[in-house]
Amino acid sequence: MTIRLDHVLEPGSGKAVEVRRGEVVRVEQLEGGQCADFNAFNLHDYREFFHCGRTRVLHGMFPTAGDMLWSAPPRERPMFTIIADTAGINDLSFPRCTGVLFEYAWGYETHTNCQDILAEAEREYGLTPDDVHDSFNLWMNTKIDADTGRLSVERNTSQAGDYVELVAHFDCLVVVSVCGADVFNTSNFSLKPLRLAVRTATADERVEWLLPEARRFANQRVVEDFKIKEIRTERELSRDPTYVADFPGFPIRTTSVEVELTDDEYRQLEALRSHGGFGATDGEVLRHAFFTWCLDHWMQPHP
Repeated sequence: MTIRLDHVLEPGSGKAVEVRRGEVVRVEQLEGGQCADFNAFNLHDYREFFHCGRTRVLHGMFPTAGDMLWSAPPRERPMFTIIADTAGINDLSFPRCTGVLFEYAWGYETHTNCQDILAEAEREYGLTPDDVHDSFNLWMNTKIDADTGRLSVERNTSQAGDYVELVAHFDCLVVVSVCGADVFNTSNFSLKPLRLAVRTATADERVEWLLPEARRFANQRVVEDFKIKEIRTERELSRDPTYVADFPGFPIRTTSVEVELTDDEYRQLEALRSHGGFGATDGEVLRHAFFTWCLDHWMQPHP
């Protein structure tokens, strides 16, 4: 195991680091109680970046050890696997804090914030503030009110020495900021330094965690698949007068499937239909029951 980078992130700062396939990025608490915002990009194609939404659907709101961070559609593949998480309080619900938030909510025209920190760190690699994306929030202790659906931030319970480690499945640019929200519970109303390190994965870690390099899903789309391959340089949008719609899988075709049920199975179906809320016809109720079972027993959260 070789440590290639070992860097202290001071409050108000961030750092962009290259993390190659099979390397492990580690973010560590030096004093405890500090939130960190995490962005990531494909090192060879920055338009592939970490996606909170897909990760949230497959691994929940609070990813921890064993869960993966996915890239955004249309690439849509695992970027990292979390291989260690000593505190277990990470979040995918809150967006990064911004200067506008502090100006609007508190009246501060100058205040450190994750949007500006991430943008400045990413500038080292030629990216712009437009390229900053919603973050994986390390050590952000959030709750969801079951009645109202509102989100809240609770006290940060991480301690000095707590860390999160992620192994990269392909070459990435990782960007980490010391979250600047010192007027919220996010980091217990103060800002503290963090440690950022990159090391090689051990042989055992590679066997246990690293996904096969050649794995690709049939529905992933890379630049070679795009009808338009060039990135726009002009900001204003205008309609292409030569455009002709070509939606994949359109028009939709449906096929009726006859399903034979035993007497006992049909009695269960009748009970579901009489209960209500599962459909009006036998076919609708059966479809609901079948796919509900599939979601619980067949759908795979890991590739």
